[in-house]
Amino acid sequence: MLIPTFSFGEVDSKGSLFEMLAATIGIEMTRTAVDTAWVVERARALGFDLCGVAPAEKFPELARAEEWFARGFAGEMKYLGDARRGDPSRVLAGARSVIVCGMNYDSALPKSIEFDDEIGSVAGAEGEDGPRGWISRYAWGDDYHDVLRSRLNALIAEMRARFGEAFEALAYADTGPLQERIFAKHAGIGWIGKNTLVLNQQMGSWFFLGVVLTTLELTPSLGEDEAPPADLCGSCTRCIDACPTDALIAPYEMDAQRCISYLTIEQRGVIPEEFRESIGNHVYGCDVCQDVCPWNRRAPITSMVEFQPRKFSESESGGLTSLFRPELTALAAMGEEDYKTAFRGSTIKRTKHRGVVRNACIALGNAKFERGGPPHQEALAILKRLSTSNDAVISESALWALSCIQ
Repeated sequence: MLIPTFSFGEVDSKGSLFEMLAATIGIEMTRTAVDTAWVVERARALGFDLCGVAPAEKFPELARAEEWFARGFAGEMKYLGDARRGDPSRVLAGARSVIVCGMNYDSALPKSIEFDDEIGSVAGAEGEDGPRGWISRYAWGDDYHDVLRSRLNALIAEMRARFGEAFEALAYADTGPLQERIFAKHAGIGWIGKNTLVLNQQMGSWFFLGVVLTTLELTPSLGEDEAPPADLCGSCTRCIDACPTDALIAPYEMDAQRCISYLTIEQRGVIPEEFRESIGNHVYGCDVCQDVCPWNRRAPITSMVEFQPRKFSESESGGLTSLFRPELTALAAMGEEDYKTAFRGSTIKRTKHRGVVRNACIALGNAKFERGGPPHQEALAILKRLSTSNDAVISESALWALSCIQ
């Protein structure tokens, strides 16, 4: 029996409405099934759009992830090789359940591919105010780690108020040694698509995942005889075909070292030259494989202000006005203090000041300029200054960009 994930209305702290419904319609519900339904309802009340419970088991997919890491596809992300990722009991002794929560972050603003004549081309057309870059949709607003973690901890607090017995619980929002996607699949949230992301029939893939690992034994959202959601990717290969750097080397398999998100965020040194042109105007992350996915055509729009693009006055952040299609010259010219101001409480801080400037240089090298025009002259001046930087990564990236647009 699938534990409901829709709203029944207000539920008191003892879950009495669920018990009354069960008695009324003659369904036998174990105590843990009632508790699971209550957890799902409370998660939704706290702002999560999806919630399900999976047993804290060593699912076969966890072992396959270890094989993926052993093949070197994780690049510099050594934390993905943490042995605890293959066994939740090594993260929390006595773990019995994983509560998986999803939160929508989609917005009504256009997709990255809508600014290019051809999917995967080097950069969108230049506007009168100069070339623009692309920041991945998930990073436009506040740091999702903080947004999710605060709500997951609030859920744990409500659980402690409801359940009398002592239990342990750990909240992770893409920050711990758990593979959220695999547990999301076995919690009934969705299937893992060919682009390696979790897909939900109603939500598409524009949602964050957070988990609560706990020693409480809750009835799983999927019954003993129920399989995880069916894979509805079918014969579609749009994500694979559209990937600018061919990072999706096979259906359901990614070489992260080729992925634009990895190259612009996790890569700490220079970006390999073979990928620079394909990176186009991306300065933080990439949305292409999600932008082309048919399941995202009707994805709902979030109302959460935390995930809307940040906007600035020009005096606040060195000429940067928005994280939606940011000005490339402003990013490239950004000093340390402007960087700290613009990205305080933002996930973009992960790539550090050097990474933002490096990425902006690469994007400027790919920009479509009218030679000799004011934007072109401004870009040349900034790149020439950066080419003499004491930071070898920045200077090398600026010199490459100059060679492309001079």
